Formats: sequence, structure tokens, C-alpha cells
Amino acid sequence: MEKSEVSLPTHGIVIAATPLGNPADASPRLIAGLENADVVAAEDTRRVRSLAASLGVEIRGKVVSNFDHNEDSRTSDLIAAARTGLVLVVSDAGMPVVSDPGHSLVSAAHDAGIPVTCFPGPSAVPTALALSGLNVGHFIFDGFAPRKQGARQTWLESLVGEKRAVCFFESPHRTAQTLEHAAEVLGGERRAAVCRELTKTYEEVRRGTLPELAAWAADGVRGEVSIVIEGGTGPAVEPADLVGLVLAREEAGMRLKDAAKEVAREHGVKVSSLYDEALAAKKQK
Repeated sequence: MEKSEVSLPTHGIVIAATPLGNPADASPRLIAGLENADVVAAEDTRRVRSLAASLGVEIRGKVVSNFDHNEDSRTSDLIAAARTGLVLVVSDAGMPVVSDPGHSLVSAAHDAGIPVTCFPGPSAVPTALALSGLNVGHFIFDGFAPRKQGARQTWLESLVGEKRAVCFFESPHRTAQTLEHAAEVLGGERRAAVCRELTKTYEEVRRGTLPELAAWAADGVRGEVSIVIEGGTGPAVEPADLVGLVLAREEAGMRLKDAAKEVAREHGVKVSSLYDEALAAKKQK
């Protein structure tokens, strides 16, 4: 399709997906939008100019930055521009709003009655899910994994009984630690896939159990990383039903917390819930 054949809105907000790494994934509407939009609001202005150059496109409109730390202050100006002209919103790669800037502007545009549409295209989430080779018929997306260990522990415990697959992003520097932590909480049989550098020259998908992937990642992981963890079977029992096992192991010499952790992982329930139940039962005795 020739660029001249692409129909563009006369005004409003357009959320446009950009290639994850391979410029050939750019849609004809994205190309036309970059060339003809009155304003291009980009997460990184240098990246969008580089993308345009690789596509052989000249950006004729005004290019402004629109990233996490200035998005709220930028919104009113972009809304004003969208009343009479076309504002194209792009992130560094993939779909804006999905763990990227865009939400504040889209929400404000709806509130103001400004037309909002989307030029669909690449997104790391469905790409990773499709490549994972896991059961992903039902899934959730959790953005970036929590950085702090306590928050990550709580998040992973919430996935113990989650029957849907979960997809999330992770820094390459924390991938090994997160996989190791996930293996501890979710168990050694839970399968996952690590997808890195999607659509790029060194694209790689590693699938296996969480311990296997943690061992592989221990040598270091490079590039942008998306992880998919297969859903669990759900807890077969309630934490209260397992209190006796925990107390028995404590009487055999284990610390209560260690006993709760071990039993919880064997039976697929939250460690914190089981520990609280066991502690309450012990106090009652």
C-alpha cells in the first residue's frame, strides 16, 4: 500500500505501536502518521527520529518528548493540539500505555471529548506469549516485576494459585534473581519461558522449569526481557488444613517459619497465609 493511500484522522489522539526492533514491522499507518502528524509525542525524541530515518520518512510536524516524568505536565498542551490537529503518540518500542507513557493523555482525551484511536502493531506481550510454547489461552500481564524482595515475595505468592499464565517484563540484571525467587515460591515444577530481544537479530526464547531457567540465567542475560510463567493448578487445600503438618515439623526440630515455607510449597498455598494460620494455632495452644 502506498503512503498516499493511507487515510488519517484530521485531528485527535492516535496511539501508535512502533517496531520492537525490526523496522520492517512498522505498519503503513504508522509510517503515514509519522510523516503527516501535526505533533509527534515520543517517549524518546532521538529514538523516534532514528526510526523515521530507518523507514525513509521525514517527520514534518513538531516532535515533543512525552515520558514518565513529564507526561502529566505535557497533557494539557497535547490535548489543545489535538482539538484541531493530529497528535501521534509513540513509545520507544511496542504499544504505548502498556507499561509505557500514554495513559494520562488517553484518559484526559476521553474526558475532554477528543477523538482517540489506535494504529495497532507490535507489542512484546502477545509476541512473548505466542513464542513461549506454554498454555497461554488465559493470561494476565503484570508489567515489571517488583524490584524489592519483600514486594516481589508478596507478588509471587499471589501467583501460587493463579491458574492463568502471567507475562511480565524484567531487567536483564535482575532476571536470574527473579527466576530463582520464583522457583522458591512457585515450586520446581512450574514451567516458564524467557523471551529476550524479540524480533531483533539475537532473539532468543528459553523454555523450561523455573529452576532450569534460573540456572541458565545465572551466567548473565542481555537485552530486553519478557518472561511468561505458566499458570498453576490452584491450591488443592486451604492453609488451615495444613497447620497440623507445619506444627508437626516444628516439633521435629524445624523453625516454624521454615516449616510453613516448606509445607506451603509442597501443597501450592501462600507461605504467608499458612504461617499466619500456624502461628495463630500455636498461640491458642
